[in-house]
Amino acid sequence: MELLKELLILTVRILTIIPLMLLTTIYMGKRSIGELPVFDFLVIITLGAVVGADIADPEISHIHTAVAIVLIGLFQRIVSNMVIKHRKLGHIITFEPTIVIQDGKLIYKNLKKLRYSVDNVLQMLREKDIFDINDVYLGIIEANGRMSVLKKDSKTSVTLEDMNLTKKSCAISYPIIIDGKIYVDVLQKLNISETWIKEQLAAMNIGHVDKIFFASVNNKRELHVSLKSDLENVEDLLPIYH
Repeated sequence: MELLKELLILTVRILTIIPLMLLTTIYMGKRSIGELPVFDFLVIITLGAVVGADIADPEISHIHTAVAIVLIGLFQRIVSNMVIKHRKLGHIITFEPTIVIQDGKLIYKNLKKLRYSVDNVLQMLREKDIFDINDVYLGIIEANGRMSVLKKDSKTSVTLEDMNLTKKSCAISYPIIIDGKIYVDVLQKLNISETWIKEQLAAMNIGHVDKIFFASVNNKRELHVSLKSDLENVEDLLPIYH
């Protein structure tokens, strides 16, 4: 009998608390999970923890949980309105957009600050159908963790019919040096020798591989290099705000 009573209480709690949480999240604003800023994401986690504790522990006052959900929703709405009116507050409680690629060059300091690896950036570019970093004029990691890309003018889409051109094969770049380390296995598969790489680097006045943050070569044997010293002073970059 006692078990039946507890199950009934649990059912009532679920039937009342879930709709309340749904209404609260709708009141907070309709956004997909992938577009949530850091602050809103933390609010959602907190709401989930409060609701989970209420359902799991019958000893917790149900009324207190309901009040907590409403107050959390109101707090989020107030802060969101303040962020809209005061942009400086938004810069404090959320991540700012960060430039990670400028004119085909990876910005070493910004990637380290974000704790993003070269592989993370290359994957994001591939998801946008960009297989050669040299095609990118500007790459920005947004506050939600996604990447926005502005292609170079020469790489923007133009219909072949308008230009009266035949289709050319796409250039795909392959990473061969990351953070000063040469990936010999990639060179072997591309049938490229280390001697050729060093000759190309010497032609660019690059004496040591240690200076290279990222280097890639495409199927046309065009070498692209991003040095650790490229745009070292990140303050020189144009500011990107929300």
